[in-house]
Amino acid sequence: MDSFRDLVDGNRTYASAFPNAELSAIPRKNLAVVTCMDCRIDPLAIFGFNVGDIHVMRNAGARVTPDTIRSLIKSVNQLEVDRIAIMHHNDCGAAKIDLPGLRAKVLDATGSDPEDIEFHLIGDQIAALEADIEAVRSCPYLPVGTAVAGFIYDVATGIAALHDSTFVS
Repeated sequence: MDSFRDLVDGNRTYASAFPNAELSAIPRKNLAVVTCMDCRIDPLAIFGFNVGDIHVMRNAGARVTPDTIRSLIKSVNQLEVDRIAIMHHNDCGAAKIDLPGLRAKVLDATGSDPEDIEFHLIGDQIAALEADIEAVRSCPYLPVGTAVAGFIYDVATGIAALHDSTFVS
């Protein structure tokens, strides 16, 4: 339990003055943001939003994976989202991973080789972002006309530069 004492204590403080009991599951800004799990990224602050304004989906590299698509289908078709922003960033670990080294590290630590895991590594950041935009834009389970945009966030300046915007077709 000591490993999680900070979480328990932090939650106790948070819950004692919980401000969000009345929030809806429908985001006020009708926006879903797909971004990286990198701890330097705070999508609410980056775009000037608050809790309850947007859906946030995070994974290593901000990649549009089958699980991301699953979440976006629910967000758009059930929870009134009509805009999707995909935000990659510079200095991303998914662009720096040495896959053989990672596999060896996992094997050494666990005795299991993650050879069947698709890590969705990033070789070319622009190409990866464009592929992710296209994966959303061409998804047959999202309504035609859903707005899709790609951003690249600079972790040193805080600027999220719009790279491309399109619509589900």
